[in-house]
Amino acid sequence: MRPILMKGHERPLTFLKYNRDGDLLFSCAKDHTPNVWFADNGERLGTYRGHNGAVWCCDVSRDSSRLITGSADQSAKLWDVQSGQQVFTFNFDSPTRSVEFSVGDKLAVITTDPFMELTSAIHVKRIAGDPADQTAESILTLKVPQGRMKINRAVWGPLNSTIISAGEDAIIRIWDSETGKLLQENQKEEGHTKTITSLVKSPDGSHFLTGSLDKSAKLWDTRTLTLIKTYRTESPVNAVAMSPLLNHVVLGGGQDAINVTTTDHRAGKFEAKFYDKILQEEIGGVKGHFGPINALAFNPDGKSFSSGGEDGYIRLHHFDHDYFNIKI
Repeated sequence: MRPILMKGHERPLTFLKYNRDGDLLFSCAKDHTPNVWFADNGERLGTYRGHNGAVWCCDVSRDSSRLITGSADQSAKLWDVQSGQQVFTFNFDSPTRSVEFSVGDKLAVITTDPFMELTSAIHVKRIAGDPADQTAESILTLKVPQGRMKINRAVWGPLNSTIISAGEDAIIRIWDSETGKLLQENQKEEGHTKTITSLVKSPDGSHFLTGSLDKSAKLWDTRTLTLIKTYRTESPVNAVAMSPLLNHVVLGGGQDAINVTTTDHRAGKFEAKFYDKILQEEIGGVKGHFGPINALAFNPDGKSFSSGGEDGYIRLHHFDHDYFNIKI
């Protein structure tokens, strides 16, 4: 499986996202400029210039016409995917951490970090069909009571009726997306013990996977918030992904460079680890990054995946034929 190496960022990668058709890959990094690539050959198509802070997250609309990005420059921006033009900017009073379009692309959920006196918050914005009608007002703003704790990810639940959030306090919460009422929290004893860094939904939305600095990833039922599976690894997990085709989950992460010399004698062993979703056993790994893996994404067809690292590279892997016949 020879990877395609994509070097378009000068700083560490933060997020990767395929469009629904699987022909485009969007990448975010700490260098202010999201990129878009052809997902089959890794050729860079273009860049989105306008942010002046690290870009933490992005999402692309179902028809691949709009991109939304969230940045440390205290804004979330809507872009025209094809032309690269900014369509609209949502300004906030603190850095933007996570963004996601709802099913149908009529709404977006955006989270902001704690900053000065402000606590972390979840904002729901209406996304207009015509850019001329776009407004900045929030339909709903959820102030999170846990003081200075940061929300790292917030995503839409089934039918856009709920919002699922997770972050530094290691608790997953489900909110009613209309009233803003807190509906559910996960059981403390079965949940993560350290910051939840990543959260990704299954293609059908019935379950989701969280990755945490406690060196594990957990699979949850979306409606009942029941813990289904736990995957353990040797280093902190920064990114998780689920195969849309096979029962595989992928975890990526690694000790930060600052801690490697003191705690980890296997420095440089930054690999994306594959686990059997059902049996929870590790089935293989893909090495190659020279720094912790911060971003993972599966192509919607399940035949390739990409990883983004602290080293500034995106590695795009098209699976060999053998991969589809792995037996445990």
